[in-house]
Amino acid sequence: MAAAERHAVTAAGLTKVYGSGGAAVRALRDIDIAFEVGKFSAIMGPSGSGKSTLMHCLAGLDSVTSGRVWLGSTELTQLGDNALTRLRRERIGFVFQAFNLIPTLTARQNIELPLELAGRRTDPEKFDALTGILGIADRLEHRPAEMSGGQQQRVAIARALMSGPDVVFADEPTGNLDSRAGAQLLDFLRRSVRELGQTIVMVTHDPVAAAYAERVVLLADGQLAADIAEPTSERIRIALDRLWDAEL
Repeated sequence: MAAAERHAVTAAGLTKVYGSGGAAVRALRDIDIAFEVGKFSAIMGPSGSGKSTLMHCLAGLDSVTSGRVWLGSTELTQLGDNALTRLRRERIGFVFQAFNLIPTLTARQNIELPLELAGRRTDPEKFDALTGILGIADRLEHRPAEMSGGQQQRVAIARALMSGPDVVFADEPTGNLDSRAGAQLLDFLRRSVRELGQTIVMVTHDPVAAAYAERVVLLADGQLAADIAEPTSERIRIALDRLWDAEL
């Protein structure tokens, strides 16, 4: 299998600088990284380490200062604004801490919206399977204000997965959930990788959440600091403690 087929997202020499001159902040420093197809990966690091910036650059939500980013074999850093918008809509799914559901639409309409915008039809079997697995089949005609936080986040996940994206980026997806709802959400993300072959890259500050992933990448000061395969919450905590000690 070619590298572009094995890797859902790849970055080479990725650098991101905000501002200029004496006020410049180097958020990412010459990062080389690749995330495999069909894997659940997590990005972690101390506050200000660059983890959200990395996700935004990989997802085409933020421009890079230098370096290159690919989604599969498509180089994002060579695309114009219109092509990048189309690529994000058609090939990338997003799950954010704030849910980002449209309050005037029902759960069903929120889930189907990306497909509608792309001019694609909803696959009824896939829709029923996703909403059934997520436990929201009986909430489809409810608007976000009529649902709990956990239910809203599950609607957001169904929306992200419905179009069959190349990769789903999840930014602190359990941040607004209680521990039980958060665990259910993470379990479904893991199931979507194992059973549906989905690729997921998640940013989180929580070692327990990160332990649901198959790989954890740690950032510190905008650079790769550790890469943990088969992570456990304990292994992640030890690695984070080492980062803190090194920064003191």
